[in-house]
Amino acid sequence: MSVAAPPARRGRPPGTSRRELEVIALRLFTANGFEETTVDQIAAEAGVSRRAFFRYFDSKPDVLWGAFDTEVATIRALLDEVPADLPVMAAVRQAVLAANHYRAADVPELRARMSLIGSVPALMASAAVHYYAWERAISDFVARRTGQPADSLYPLAVGRATLAACRAGYDRWVVHADADLTVYLDAALRALAAGFADHALIEEPRGPGRVSQTARHRR
Repeated sequence: MSVAAPPARRGRPPGTSRRELEVIALRLFTANGFEETTVDQIAAEAGVSRRAFFRYFDSKPDVLWGAFDTEVATIRALLDEVPADLPVMAAVRQAVLAANHYRAADVPELRARMSLIGSVPALMASAAVHYYAWERAISDFVARRTGQPADSLYPLAVGRATLAACRAGYDRWVVHADADLTVYLDAALRALAAGFADHALIEEPRGPGRVSQTARHRR
C-alpha cells in the first residue's frame, strides 16, 4: 500500500526537527514497509527537501537509530565526568540510568522500532554496529579506569555484560510497560554488579499497582 505524499516544499520550515522526521519515518515504515518507503516520501511528508533530510541523517536506516546513538554519546560524556573514587560498576549504572528517560507511554513507539529492527534484514545487519558502539562506550571507560587496553579481557567483559544486562532490562520493560525504563535497568545492573549472587536475584521489578508473580501465586 502506498501513501500519496504532499508536494515537497523548498527549504526547512521552522517547526521541522530531527524528532519530527523520526516520527514521520516510523509511521511510514510501519504502514508501508521499510524497503517500500523512500527518503523522498519521508521528506515530502515532513515538508522538507531531500537535502534537508540528509542534514539530519546519513541514511534511511539511521532514522531508527538516532535516539540510540544519542544515548551512546550521552553515556560516554557522563562517564568522562564521573569522580575517580566512584566504583566502576556504580559509575556505569549511574551513567546508563541518566541517559535513559523512557516511560510507559513511549512503549508503543519503541515496540514499533524494535519490530522493524528485528524483521528487516538491512536493519538487522546494522544493529551489530550500534550495539558495538554502546558496548565500547563502557569498555573504553573501564580501560581508562584500570589502565588496560580497551580490547583486553576485563574491559570487554564489563562492556558486553553490561550491554546484555541492559538489553534484558529493556526487553522486560517493553513487555510490562508499567514503569520508567530505569526501574528495570537499575535492577539488572545492581544484580550484575553483585555478580548475580543469590541475594541479588530477587523479585523482578514492577511498576505501581502491579502484583509480583510470587505474590500472585500466594493468593
